[in-house]
Amino acid sequence: MKSDLESSLVILGDSRTVLKELPTGFFQCCVTSPPYWGTRDYGIEGQIGAEPTVDEYVHTLRNIFEEVRRALRPDGVLWLNIGDVYTSGDRGWRAPDKKHPVRAMSYRPNTPHGLKPKDLIGVPWRLAFALQDSGWYVRADVIWDKPNAMPESVKDRPTRSHEYIFLLPKSEMYYYDAKSIQERNGEGVRNKRTVWHVETTPLKANHYASFPVKLIEPCILAGSREGDWVLDPFFGSGTTGVACAEHGRRFVGIDLHPEYVGIARKRIWSAPVSFIKAGGTPYG
Repeated sequence: MKSDLESSLVILGDSRTVLKELPTGFFQCCVTSPPYWGTRDYGIEGQIGAEPTVDEYVHTLRNIFEEVRRALRPDGVLWLNIGDVYTSGDRGWRAPDKKHPVRAMSYRPNTPHGLKPKDLIGVPWRLAFALQDSGWYVRADVIWDKPNAMPESVKDRPTRSHEYIFLLPKSEMYYYDAKSIQERNGEGVRNKRTVWHVETTPLKANHYASFPVKLIEPCILAGSREGDWVLDPFFGSGTTGVACAEHGRRFVGIDLHPEYVGIARKRIWSAPVSFIKAGGTPYG
């Protein structure tokens, strides 16, 4: 079943302010992937991920997800995709990569206090523990295994080919449709495992950090019913909206970057998706 998208919304604005306008207890599910710390320069004022320290980054996201928790129904869930990063060794910039020019950065955060050059920072678990401390339930740490992960020019460690997806319910009792995402197991089926093998699918459009539709389909299916509302406060290229449209869900997507909002609208243009700026009525 495809969704009637006339009431779904794409909002151009900062999640730190737009989320405060959303109604309490309205959304069944949130599926999102915030900008990772110190890995991209999106060239836009107020961008998240450019904080001077990882503690400030985690604090910013913790506050944002407090508003998400308020906006979720009592039995609602958050699916959070987040990747890790290594310390920069106090290098203040990153040179362009011929194959991946988007990796060039005019800034690099300093090595966090207590860590050393070349240390893996542990950003996903720092954030997960902060959200757990603020009241979220950490129910699963899904490993996104990328069979076609981007090569790395390293010789002193394995190439990183995974990210995390955390399942974080608002309450102890929450909606979760396990049957909808059962896996094939020979002639039968089994409960979904915590390692998901999904290839990356880069867009032709100018957005290099989108997650694949197949990665978040299980989150949408298990975390909501047909007709439910799904929230994505870091909408990016609109993958959450695409998955919602394919599976009969309505959505509200928020993003700070005008270009990415335009990309998202084009991807979901087959149906009349609404578009507003922050300050309008952000739900149907």
